[in-house]
Amino acid sequence: MTRVRPQAVIFDYGNVLSAPQGALEIERMASILEVSRDQFSRAYWQHRVAYDEAALEPAAYWRAVEQILSRRLTEAQIASLIETDNRSWSYPDAVVPRWARDLRENGLKTALLSNMPASVREYVDRCGWLPPFDQRTFSCDVRAAKPRPEIFRHCLAGLGVDAAEILFLDDRPDNVRAAETLGLHAILYRTIEQAARDIDEFFDIPVPLIATVYENNEEDQ
Repeated sequence: MTRVRPQAVIFDYGNVLSAPQGALEIERMASILEVSRDQFSRAYWQHRVAYDEAALEPAAYWRAVEQILSRRLTEAQIASLIETDNRSWSYPDAVVPRWARDLRENGLKTALLSNMPASVREYVDRCGWLPPFDQRTFSCDVRAAKPRPEIFRHCLAGLGVDAAEILFLDDRPDNVRAAETLGLHAILYRTIEQAARDIDEFFDIPVPLIATVYENNEEDQ
């Protein structure tokens, strides 16, 4: 089997470039709303796509959450929820940002393609660990969230690389299927080890992810 040699790699943000949403921040937000973590999670995600697509401003999003939970928040509490939510998405994955940086330094184009509200994007923009990209596409700017094709097309146009020459990494199956429908090569990201194995098996990349994983493990020992 001939491995594919992509000319570009597109990265999802949450749970790929970044670590999972911060547990301490989730607990903090649930505490402000005086609900259990499970109750908070159900309410948090109910209107999240609208927030990601900039159909809701930050305060309006949290007012929608409070209504689901039959709570009444003060302006100070809403401000705290916005700040805590932003911070909860700011923790880097231990390996993938380094790999993205190395790929770009070795001649591949890279892109960041994420469902993300404007408030989180502005916070993440200040994170020094986030590597540079040739193209950055956010749902809040395009006003369309994955898996809608519009957001993928916006990223492809900015990247200037044919879909058949791109590898896309995302942790959600529906986003992976949408990318494949548009002609991209895609890997469903479940763990760093699994992704490294899958990429090594099917793709010819000048800086293998699996090598970056090994390098990181050696540094941790």
